[in-house]
Amino acid sequence: MGWESLREWGEDTARIKRLAGGTANDVWSVQVGGHVAVARLGTRSDADLAWETGLLQYLDGEGLVVPVPLPTADGRLFADGLVVMTYLEGGPPQSASDWRRVAATLRELHRLTRGWPQRPGWRSSTDLLHAETGTRIDLRAMPAEAVARCRAAWQRLAGEPSCVVHGNPTNPGNIRMTANQVALIDWDESHVDVPDLDLVLPHNGADLDEGALDVAAQASAAWEAAVCWKDEYALRRLAEVRAI
Repeated sequence: MGWESLREWGEDTARIKRLAGGTANDVWSVQVGGHVAVARLGTRSDADLAWETGLLQYLDGEGLVVPVPLPTADGRLFADGLVVMTYLEGGPPQSASDWRRVAATLRELHRLTRGWPQRPGWRSSTDLLHAETGTRIDLRAMPAEAVARCRAAWQRLAGEPSCVVHGNPTNPGNIRMTANQVALIDWDESHVDVPDLDLVLPHNGADLDEGALDVAAQASAAWEAAVCWKDEYALRRLAEVRAI
């Protein structure tokens, strides 16, 4: 039904302004019940959206600052691919100390979600040591040499514990900082994986040692190359993954 489903949140609900939301979704600021909120329309399945909205409710209850899903008039957290969430104030990280605060927030996310079930249809980086497809990744579309390089990078993560990862915290636009809080927004790429994939941050904000940073950076570059294959960005990220 598209944006017509916005009326499920009330007859007075209206779109205000399109926001930057990547290529996978149409994201707008909206008016809901007299307040500004954010609405995201995409093509995710109901099972996928149930996983994401359930995660956000849990994290909010545990004290993390995240966009909280707002229910429709009849209590649903999404309708026909549309999700409406609270609007969060703040700006992007600006300094090394800001990125250290982001790293602390990410580590709290990881602590809170140990053992969390995988997002429906997704694969982790270590799953892809054996699987060929998962959500936006299709290793069959990549050259065999590129797949081998990516899998060599992911192999170094084998045996590490898993949890929910945000999926794209290095994009400053996905962070909303104030003096008192760090908020993580845009959870469209979140899934269960090895936590260090979230910690390849500017200024080495997570303070990873040289070896850990190399492992995480190689695995992260391989993940981005596989997810985005084969645009120019994917080719640049693949070039960062060492040949074997």
